[in-house]
Amino acid sequence: MYSRFRHAVCLSLACGLMSAPASLAQAPAVPAPAAPAAASGKTFIDYFQPMPAQGPLSREVWGAPAVLPRDPRNGLEATTNRYCYWDGQILRAPDGKYHLFASRWDESLGHHGWWQSLAVRAVSDSLFGPFVDQGLCWPDDQGGKGHNVTALVLPDGRYAVVISETRPGTVFVSKSIEGPWEQLGEITVDAAKWRASNYSVMVRPDGRFQIVPRSGHILISETGILGPYRLQGPSIYPGVAGLTLENLEDPVVWFSGGRYHIVVNSWSQRRAFHLTSQDGISGWTLRGLAYDPRVDFVRHTDGTVNRWDKLERPGVVLEDGHVVAVTLSVLDVPKDDEKGGDRHGSKVIVIPFDGAALDRDL
Repeated sequence: MYSRFRHAVCLSLACGLMSAPASLAQAPAVPAPAAPAAASGKTFIDYFQPMPAQGPLSREVWGAPAVLPRDPRNGLEATTNRYCYWDGQILRAPDGKYHLFASRWDESLGHHGWWQSLAVRAVSDSLFGPFVDQGLCWPDDQGGKGHNVTALVLPDGRYAVVISETRPGTVFVSKSIEGPWEQLGEITVDAAKWRASNYSVMVRPDGRFQIVPRSGHILISETGILGPYRLQGPSIYPGVAGLTLENLEDPVVWFSGGRYHIVVNSWSQRRAFHLTSQDGISGWTLRGLAYDPRVDFVRHTDGTVNRWDKLERPGVVLEDGHVVAVTLSVLDVPKDDEKGGDRHGSKVIVIPFDGAALDRDL
């Protein structure tokens, strides 16, 4: 996701980037058969729904002309532009409130200040925001350091937040979604030395844990979130017919509609792709375009369209077994143009999604 790591030899986990033995990294992959898009002819991008207004659309907020007017109350943002926000995974608490876990850094540092990012939790009464920043998750542990933030509910009911890129796959847990957060340990892999960055973690229906890294490898743990995880083979990406292999990152993995799904982003092509598999390990097939900033899919119920320059770090919100919303980290200008102390920035947006229809149509 970030230039300093893009050409690294390491591979990434579904919160991260990792390095594997050369024999594994170079193992030939058998191409999976090409799959049609949904029976309706639609692809993932067609199931995004208009965003309900959480407040008036405004031009009196930061942002390039292409993203104005917009709803500053959608998702998580600093309306004063004090912080840049990134990542973004939403969990619903037992009381019905929504908690969004993300990273933030001072906007004065520009976009490339991300390496100083800290993990935060924000709360909203509505799935779509506004999310109110509650502060650092673990201020007494390396000053709250955290990037590539993702979160999930463990089988025992505890909450887990996982950090990579700036930390080595560190897992924090709490009995309460509000904390306090205790460091559980670091994710381990039963292979060569691994370096965690930019990965996604899920609990499979069979109770095992699965990680999909930036590299597209599948890792499975039989013994809990810390692992050890076992590599299931070479990267799935070369075996997916029709999938570009250009600078893929930010995979997010989930299970719905009887299938495993991955959405993975190509940072250089500025678009993402949707893959599915029956077992989550093999037979991954390309279902088509997931999102693209040049397609007018970030739209409001009144028809207003926001054209963000960068859309990255996708996350999904599942309710009743289907995706009901997608979170995206968005930036209004190219990353090098967000220099700090200007009227540009990044935030997390939340877009309604008709996952029930997607699962029905596939």
